[in-house]
Amino acid sequence: MTPEPNRADLAKDPARVSGMFDQVAAKYDRTNTVLSLGNDRFWRVATTRAVAPRAGQRILDLAAGTGASSVALARSGAEVVAADFSPGMIAEGARRYADLSNLSFVEANATDLPFADDEFDTVTMSFGLRNVDQPKKALRELRRVTKPGGRIVVCEFSTPPSALFGSLYRFYNGRVLPRVARVVSSNSEAYDYLNESIRHWPDQPTLSAWMREEGWVDVAYRNLSLGIVALHRGTNPS
Repeated sequence: MTPEPNRADLAKDPARVSGMFDQVAAKYDRTNTVLSLGNDRFWRVATTRAVAPRAGQRILDLAAGTGASSVALARSGAEVVAADFSPGMIAEGARRYADLSNLSFVEANATDLPFADDEFDTVTMSFGLRNVDQPKKALRELRRVTKPGGRIVVCEFSTPPSALFGSLYRFYNGRVLPRVARVVSSNSEAYDYLNESIRHWPDQPTLSAWMREEGWVDVAYRNLSLGIVALHRGTNPS
C-alpha cells in the first residue's frame, strides 16, 4: 500500500520535513535536475569551487540529501561528512556511494549537530537552511563545529534583483513547476512546499545579516542564475 504523501508546511516541524524528504529520496536528484532546467548542476559546481576542497581537509556537507554535492567535494581527496536529518536520504546516499572511503553519511539535525567543537575546516549547506525551523541556530551550530579561521559556504534559493525576471521566476514556480512535479516526482506536494518556502525566505542582505549576527565575519554573497540562487560565504574568526 502506497503511503500518503507527506507535506511539510512553513512551521517546518523537523519530523514532517524529514518525512517529506524520505518520500522523495529515490527520485530527488533527477527531479531537481528537471525542475531547475539543469541549473542544479551549475549551482553544485559553483558551490564546490567556493568551498575549494583540498586533500587533508575535513568538510561537513550539511543537508547533503543523497550526497550528490558531497561526492563532488570528496573527489578532491578531502574527508567529507554528508549529514542530513532525513534517514531516507542518508540511506539512499550511503547505498549509492558505498565505494568512497573518504565519504561518510551521518543523520543529523542542523540545530543540534552531533559533532565536536572546531571539528571541520569548512562547512557547507546547499538548499537546506531554508528548511530548518531555527535557521539562525543552525548558523550558530555550524560555527561551533568549524575551526577558527575555517569557512562556511551556503547555497540557497534567493530573491532575483530584477523585478521583471522576478515576476517570470514566480510565474514558473507558481504555475509551471507544480505541473511538472506531478509528472516526475514521487511526492508532488513536497514541491508545493518548496514554492512556499522560497516565497517566504529572506533576501540576500537579510541572510548575510543573520550570518554576521551568529558570529561569522567577512560575509559576502554572489548571485547565481540571475539571483534565483545566492552563494553566501563567511569565516569563523580566529
